[in-house]
This record gives sequence, C-alpha cells and structure tokens, in this order.
Amino acid sequence: MPENGQILGIEGTAWNLSAAIFGDDLVSLFSKPYSPPHGGIHPREAAQHHASVMKEVISAAIEGQDLSKISGIAFSQGPGLGPCLRTVGTAARSLALALDVPLIGVNHCVAHVEIGRWQCGCDDPIVLYASGANTQVLGFLKSRYRIFGETLDIGIGNAIDKFARSRDLPHPGGPLVEKLALEGEPVELPYTVKGMDLAFSGLMSAAKDCNAPLEDICAGFQETAFAMCVEVTERALAHAGKDEVLLVGGVGANSRLQEMLRCMCEERGAEFFVPERKFIGDNGAMIALTGKIMLEAGQTVTIPESAVNPGYRSDDVVVKWRKDTGDLPYAKANLLENGQARGAEAVVTESGRDVIKRRLSKKYRNSSLDSRLIAERTRAEARLISQARRYGVPTPLIRDVTADSIVMERIDGPMLKLDLTRDHVHDAGRIVGRLHTAGIIHGDLTTSNFIVRDGRCVLIDFGLSYISSEIESRGVDLHVFFQTLESTAPDHADLRKAFCEGYAETFEESKDVFERVEEIRLRGRYLH
Repeated sequence: MPENGQILGIEGTAWNLSAAIFGDDLVSLFSKPYSPPHGGIHPREAAQHHASVMKEVISAAIEGQDLSKISGIAFSQGPGLGPCLRTVGTAARSLALALDVPLIGVNHCVAHVEIGRWQCGCDDPIVLYASGANTQVLGFLKSRYRIFGETLDIGIGNAIDKFARSRDLPHPGGPLVEKLALEGEPVELPYTVKGMDLAFSGLMSAAKDCNAPLEDICAGFQETAFAMCVEVTERALAHAGKDEVLLVGGVGANSRLQEMLRCMCEERGAEFFVPERKFIGDNGAMIALTGKIMLEAGQTVTIPESAVNPGYRSDDVVVKWRKDTGDLPYAKANLLENGQARGAEAVVTESGRDVIKRRLSKKYRNSSLDSRLIAERTRAEARLISQARRYGVPTPLIRDVTADSIVMERIDGPMLKLDLTRDHVHDAGRIVGRLHTAGIIHGDLTTSNFIVRDGRCVLIDFGLSYISSEIESRGVDLHVFFQTLESTAPDHADLRKAFCEGYAETFEESKDVFERVEEIRLRGRYLH
C-alpha cells in the first residue's frame, strides 16, 4: 500500500449500512441503520434500505477527502444476510473498478476482533463475540481465529429480540430489556451450557411463556444468558491459559454483561477490554481497519473471487497479518502443582492420596443462580462418576460428597491437552464410547478433562454431565471435543480420526452420531 494510503470500508451484513475511511487512524465514519417498522429484520427490506441510502452513506464518508489517497476498497464479504451482503458487494466492486484500486473481502466476525484489539490495545485475548446472529468464543492460534465454543441454536441478540417482540417491545429489544431488568428481581430460567458451547432457544421459550412481571423476566433473562456467556468465556480462558478477555459485538454494549465479564477477569487475574460504543456494534470502521491490515499483508480478492459468503466462518480466514503464536500458552495453574490447581469453576486441593474438588462461588452470577448451579453440579458429578465406573469408564474413585465439594482419588499425570498423541486420543475415543453406551453425556468433553496416567486416559470433571440416550446429545458431546482439538492442535484432522476409530470400537451407533456431529457443525454457521 502506498505511503499515507487509506482504505474505504463498507459494512452492511444486516441492519446497519456504514462506511468509513481508515488511514493511520480513523478518518471518517458515517452510518445509516435500517429500522424495521415492526417485527425483526427482513433481509430483503434491509437490502432495499441499503441500496436506497448507499450513495448518501458513501458520499458522507468521503466528503472532503482526497480520493487519490484511497488505496483499496474493503467490504463485509460475510457472514450475514445474503441480500444485504450482495448489495454491499456490488457497491464495493463498482468503487474498486472506478478508482482502479484493489478489493478486500473482510470477514465480519474477524473485523469485530481487529477493531477491538486496535481500539483497546490488547494483544492476544480470548474474545467473546456476542451479537444478534453470532455468539462465539474465539482465540488466535496457528494463523487463524479458532472457535472454542459457540451457540448451538440462535445468537444471543436474536434470542433477546425474539423475546422482546413476544412482549410487543420495539426493535431492537436489547436496550429496553436492559432497562427493564434494572427494575426487576430475576426469575429462574433454563441454563444451557455444554462444555464451551451454549444454547439460548430453551431460555427464550421459557421467558416467552413466563407469567411473572415483565421486569423480573427481563432480569432473569439477562442474568441467565450473560452468566452462560461468561462461564464459557472463563472456561476458554482457563483452557487456553491466556490472560486477556475482549468483548465485541452489539450485545457487548450491555452494561450488565460488561460488569459480569469484568468481575470474572478480576477473580482470575486477567485483563478485561471492551471498545467504546461506536466500535462495539456493526460499523464501517472495523471493515476499513481490517481491510487496511489485510491489504498490507497482501490479502486481496479479484472481482471473480469476491462473491459474498453468508456462512463465512471466522476460522475460515487465514490471518497473515498477525505473528503466529505457536502452541497455546497453557497455564501451569491448570496442573496440580504445590498441592492445588484452579480450573474454570473449581479449586482442586491435594489431600494425601486424594484430592478435594470444591466448586467456587462466582461473584458475577446472581446469588440464587450461583447456589443452584453449585449444588446441582456437585450432586450430579458424584453420582455420574460412580455410574460411569460401573460401565468400565476409567474415572477417579469417589470418597465423600458435601454440598459444594467432592473428595476423590488423585489421578497423577498430564492433561491430555499437554500430551496429544494419536494413541492417547484413540483411547479417549474408546472411553467416550463406553460413556455413551452407559447413557451418560459428559457435557464438557475437552482435552483438559482427560488425564494421561501410565499411558492411558482417565476421564475427569463430570460437572456438566447428565443422562441422555439421544443422538443429539451424543453429537454435541463429540462436537465439543472436536472443536477443542481444532482450536488447539495443528494436526487436529488426524487426531479426530483417531478419536472416531476408538469411539466406533465401543459404541455401536457411532455412525449415526458422526452424522449428527456434522449437522451440528453446520448449524454453527451464521444464524438468523
């Protein structure tokens, strides 16, 4: 890119049409959002809005600027609503041809991360991306933004908006739900976390059907949904051993979500970052900035390559503009050293030949919800560990159980994530096959929850486990494990194959489960 070169970026994946110019800093930014007269966003109507105001938005962004300094045109190539993406793509191609400059297709999710890193000054964070159609936990590894966890059904913003519409609240519903929640006492609603994945449809349906005062339902909705998001973010932070958390996406403007994340980070000794409001939601500046650093890295597209991609995954993008981090800096605190270790939700303390696992109260969670989760998970974990052992699953022996603690056999050895050999992963597959044969779903099937003892895997941490014989539940269990492999292991494809081979040896319906895993993976695409 020539010296003093600037990038014109256009964002229009959904509701907001926005354009900006970015050089050494932000030069200009102008937005004109689509506001539906009633109901939610209709893709065709949003696209018609974008087309009708495109000239106005671009003209406002370039007003008073020297067009000879424009060195490239960046546009949101996906994910997003197809009609909206195509409208923006057409405008970007026309401008690139007219100005005779390169075209840069930007991933919308990655752009949220990059504008956050730029504006906040963080280096290598775990990212909670919470928006209308997306809810993901991301971390950078081996030249890609890896997805540690994500929604299995709908994005958190869409869940809030659909609930709001059911109560005749105008779009967008988030700000009004936040305001009403301040006046209410949280009601109890379904809490669905599966490893580092989560689901919001059950929560949304229960909130719609709840007969409590609206303020109490809004408070319960926020407390439950945001606690789920913070829990999976903390689990990724503990698993990866990083020490920064970045919040991005439109739902990130919610002050209660920010407060909960900040509290979690303070408890873990991590730094919390959130960009200022004009950068946290969809905006042209994030597209222009990401386009600038992509152009500097030589990542442009030709006109034939510039087709939009409504299902464009953040982990599909090769990130050439960032230095490769190598392996994840797994925190030694996750290992049992000096008699104690801390995971995402519990402290494990050595006691002779045993360990005591004590669940920690989370200050970021509503006290009633916190107490319920601790009690439910402690009881279920002890019961299901014992049941799994009867089916030949290698687990620790249970010695004693209290309201928040379990005394169990100490398992010496490294976590599987620190000893990822093909043989060990194959053994893990065989163990999970036995577990599923017993009708038990682990619920948090990551490489942090296997310990390699004398060359064989032992399955630990049944805190999210439950009983189910459904193919869907088994598929989610494997999906969580495969996501962990993909987000942390360069040779994840071969390791996944080894796991599947082991699983098929001990679980008769493995073929059906593998097919369901693929269906679940595809659901993780842009949801609207």
